[in-house]
Amino acid sequence: MNEPIRCSWCGTDPLYIKYHDEEWGKPVYDDRILFEFLILESAQAGLSWITVLRKRENYRKAFADFDPEAVANFNEADIERLLQDPGIIRNRLKIGAAISNAKLFLNIQKEFGSFSDYMWGHLPGKKPIVNQWKTHKDTPPRTELSDKISADLKKRGFKFFGTTICYAHMQATGMINDHLENCIAR
Repeated sequence: MNEPIRCSWCGTDPLYIKYHDEEWGKPVYDDRILFEFLILESAQAGLSWITVLRKRENYRKAFADFDPEAVANFNEADIERLLQDPGIIRNRLKIGAAISNAKLFLNIQKEFGSFSDYMWGHLPGKKPIVNQWKTHKDTPPRTELSDKISADLKKRGFKFFGTTICYAHMQATGMINDHLENCIAR
């Protein structure tokens, strides 16, 4: 029996396959999940996504089940606790950015009604962009839209959320559907 065709980036790791098949590219409108991906994508900067994916449950515990209000209230003692946690990426700058970004995330919720409204408001008709890629090599690492969103977030003070991370966030949360044309998850 033939194996189903998937995007090549997910390889054969069962965790990666499950993530690819069940989450990646599916539209997300829930602010808590968008915040989760904001933290995880920012933690991924300079690392592979599978590294972060394997630590996801540890991140869930360490970062108050991805509750932005709780994370926004983390203090120096929380930073020290997180720096000692082997279940997450122990980078002081990324941990500090997660806390700072949580505060900014709450500001966006107040300004736009939700972070979802802010993010999806950048898309024409607030609908996912569906690309037509034949190979993974065709998929861009960034676009004019990710440039625009990341520049606005940077202006608001967000850290570790440049255009490449922004594009990955948009892919992960289904704002952009970059599943290959022949992929089963398309």
